[in-house]
Amino acid sequence: MSAPRGVSRPRGRGYDARPMSHTDELDEFDAELELRLKREYADVFPLFRYCVLTHEATYLCNRLERHADPQAVAAFLHVVMEDVWVWDRNRPTRIIPRVEIHTTQDITIEVLRTGDEPGA
Repeated sequence: MSAPRGVSRPRGRGYDARPMSHTDELDEFDAELELRLKREYADVFPLFRYCVLTHEATYLCNRLERHADPQAVAAFLHVVMEDVWVWDRNRPTRIIPRVEIHTTQDITIEVLRTGDEPGA
């Protein structure tokens, strides 16, 4: 027997008889994507040497070059990363061979491990 129109089918262990809107379904889908991304991040984090944070994205990478070009108002930053994992749930794949960033905004670079450590 199918559920009445506008009422979701029972899911999981409990039955929630409240109507489920499309917004609720999108929120559930969005939350599932975010959870999968957080799990993937936790899995791949130990594989990378650097974490690069910009106002638009978070990157994990193993090779990093950075250059600053001083300007009259603010420094122009050029960051090149190779062997990159990017936090972006809308990408079909998050592994990117090379990323270049050109910006005048703040960039945070965290060294997760040095080349001297085992497994580096």
